[in-house]
Amino acid sequence: MVEEWMAEIRKSVSPDMLGMMLVHNGVVRASSKQGTAVKGMRLTYDHHLLATVVDEAKRHEGIADVKAWINEGDLGIGDDIMYVLVAGRFRTDVLPVLQGLLSKIKGEVVREEEVLA
Repeated sequence: MVEEWMAEIRKSVSPDMLGMMLVHNGVVRASSKQGTAVKGMRLTYDHHLLATVVDEAKRHEGIADVKAWINEGDLGIGDDIMYVLVAGRFRTDVLPVLQGLLSKIKGEVVREEEVLA
């Protein structure tokens, strides 16, 4: 999926706007933030809100494209939770947009329920 996104972006974006593609891959951990053992998680998300926050991220100065995918359902340890890709001119354009987008997705878009071991 990520390789396909990158190929698509390389074909569709002007080379002077593409200096960095940064990818986040969230993975289900074997323990909670508090250190409790878990065997997985249930994940749901607001599809419309995800599209909205991705569109907002695309409008930042220096950003060429933004892609996001979230793995909805019952997930096990090691499963991919999400992929987020931000492409743009410079590291100084891309890094803050990725960080802000991840914060919005985790804080507003996604609902996670840990399944205790």
